Amino acid sequence: MVAKSIMFQGTGSDVGKSLMVAGLARAFIKRGLSVLPFKPQNMSNNAAVTADGGEIGRAQALQARAAGVPLSVHMNPVLLKPQSETGAQVVVQGKVLGNAKAADYQHMKAGLMPRVLESFEHLRANADLVLIEGAGSASEVNLRANDIANMGFARAANAPVILIGDIDRGGVIASLVGTKAVVDAADAEMIKGFIVNRFRGDPALFDEGMRIIADHTGWQSIGLLPHFAEASQLPAEDALGLASSNQAKPDAKIRIAVPILPHISNFDDLDPLDMEPDIELTRVRPGQAIPGNCALVLLCGSKATIADLAVLRQAGFDIDIKAHMRRGGYVLGLCGGYQMLGKTISDPQGIEGAPTSVEGLGLLDIDTVLARDKRLVSITGRSFDGHAFSGYEMHVGVTHGADCQRPFATIGNHVDGAISPDGRVFGTYIHGLFSDDLQRSAWLKRLGGQASTLNYEAQVDAVLDRLAEHMERHLDLDALLAIAR
Repeated sequence: MVAKSIMFQGTGSDVGKSLMVAGLARAFIKRGLSVLPFKPQNMSNNAAVTADGGEIGRAQALQARAAGVPLSVHMNPVLLKPQSETGAQVVVQGKVLGNAKAADYQHMKAGLMPRVLESFEHLRANADLVLIEGAGSASEVNLRANDIANMGFARAANAPVILIGDIDRGGVIASLVGTKAVVDAADAEMIKGFIVNRFRGDPALFDEGMRIIADHTGWQSIGLLPHFAEASQLPAEDALGLASSNQAKPDAKIRIAVPILPHISNFDDLDPLDMEPDIELTRVRPGQAIPGNCALVLLCGSKATIADLAVLRQAGFDIDIKAHMRRGGYVLGLCGGYQMLGKTISDPQGIEGAPTSVEGLGLLDIDTVLARDKRLVSITGRSFDGHAFSGYEMHVGVTHGADCQRPFATIGNHVDGAISPDGRVFGTYIHGLFSDDLQRSAWLKRLGGQASTLNYEAQVDAVLDRLAEHMERHLDLDALLAIAR
């Protein structure tokens, strides 16, 4: 079996490429095809643990879920995870290769193309169709040399391209036609069709717009895709999704505050909480105060824990958290957030920058030492209150201290996390905790609410089904299959 393939590139970032691939993957498997997602290069601190012991971008994890297949490192062979002064961590086929600043990475890319093509061919040998997602904008011609993410990959793999424009942000005709004008003629030849995404209103009002784009580019129209409101219920690809994501819920009984720090990672931990009608989740940015009426302050993971801890202090969040504690509130730290809650964080090997040791928030009697070995594993276990759970770990660092004698969870033959003596401060390395219905329900009750009635995983799958139906209704899927090669 050698799969056909088709690549979806965008006129810019956040035009809907990731959800386009997810929805099409679900739509095509409903037609009886075996489908695998692929993104040559992704830049995100939102990552998932794969079945083969590596990590890939969360967007590809959602796409794999939509396709009904296990996660593989080959679905995202190059993952860039932005850090602080060390630049970005470069993950190749699931394993950390090292750190690189932007200028250095431009020189590294040419050497990565063979690994990218190796992963692509691995997928092609195991499916009917490979749906490829580009990165950022197809028209960044200043970055075209040694490109592995967009046209460079499309040319190397002989993958036909569909270009996506986002009408919701305005200027969609100029962005699509302008891409044709600025890219190399051979690159433009790879583009076979276009999609206008996120349309609102009467589609007939843009018939002339679709004709103008087709006339100026010579590309086939695959369709005008109306805005899909339920997209907000699916995990966001990257921190752009945090920009305007607070949902006011006046009737919610529980309020949770989440400080948003520059290197936040795995923030999809928040998605199940957002879907709970009884929870109002407030993302608090530097310059804002943590609300005084919240029941829980939740510190998410971080790709640069020490740098983010400094920002947390500069923003005065440490003062707000201590005031929250005096009011009897709860604090939960996940992964990097857990490390921040302790007495010290030491980085003797310079994992995050220059070797250093800093004081933590001192809310847990623990100390953390960062180390190069990364723990990447899917887990099952029981939390301190006896509830079973499933989740995953993805962290560097080892944590010890007196409060670890009150562990957050038992996982096989070892324990994880720590709890303060008064039972108000919790820390754990476990991600995916709130995706587990039993765990989320236990936290709702702990914070003064009722047990959850939401089946989170079933809800995500139902939204993916409706997204697939939305695409079947508005896009020419037969044309996509005819273009694929």
